[in-house]
Amino acid sequence: MTANKAEGLVLKRYSGFYYVQDEQYQIYECKLRGKIKAPVFTGDRVKFTPLEAGKGILESIIPRKNELYRPRIANVNLLLIIMACKQPSPSLILLDKLLLLASYYRITPQILLNKSDLPPDSKSIFIEDYYPQMGLPPIKTSAIKKTGIDTLRIVIENKITVFAGPSGAGKSSLLNALVDGISVKTQELSKKVERGKHTTRHVELYPLESGGWIADTPGFSQLEIPAIKSSELASYFNDLSSVAEECKFNDCLHQGEKECAVKDAVNEGLIAKSRYQNYISILEEILAKERSYK
Repeated sequence: MTANKAEGLVLKRYSGFYYVQDEQYQIYECKLRGKIKAPVFTGDRVKFTPLEAGKGILESIIPRKNELYRPRIANVNLLLIIMACKQPSPSLILLDKLLLLASYYRITPQILLNKSDLPPDSKSIFIEDYYPQMGLPPIKTSAIKKTGIDTLRIVIENKITVFAGPSGAGKSSLLNALVDGISVKTQELSKKVERGKHTTRHVELYPLESGGWIADTPGFSQLEIPAIKSSELASYFNDLSSVAEECKFNDCLHQGEKECAVKDAVNEGLIAKSRYQNYISILEEILAKERSYK
């Protein structure tokens, strides 16, 4: 038995235990020291005391770089937004909400179009054409044919990467392709609703042989908007913010105010209508919350 403290990464919590990976990639089943009152998240860097037989005592939490509460995960480096080229069709509102979330929490986003073995529908073609203009070129993969997987490995190397996206887009199949020795339970896609039936019940980090970790996270398809003010929202849409300074009124929310440069740019085709419509949809959610607080 040793009393020397070590540093490690929380891979998951299960039945009251925290599974911590140290710098030599050994995993310890740790109990929480009673003095720790703050919740411990998957992804937390922690100090712990290793004991015999792979046991340990979690002593303290190292300050986080960022933290998400739904799902509970900390120190995320990359948000991998997974949409299918087809079946199901990409959700543009979910994509824009996830990009908003990444910007708010200062997490690097990466769009991924999976199922590239299928002919793309109009929405996936739009993602390929428009989002690179905002510095967000998508990666294309096929988990079935294993194409694009090597490129993806390079992108996620040595990072804590969160998988996010709608059910049925192939998150679990990609996870199975990337991580040796695991098989995340999946079910056949429902032909009736074209939505996957795989459900993940807890947040867990899966170590990669090349370095880094992947988090398969429940709850990311039903997002709550972060605590952003209505007056700040456009700054998180970089295609809108690039022209918003030209609006006549400093407090313009781009809802139809006079001499609104953003609306003019939409009418001229410089800003995609779907991006503007998604901005308005999110803005209305925020305004409704602001009215309820008064």
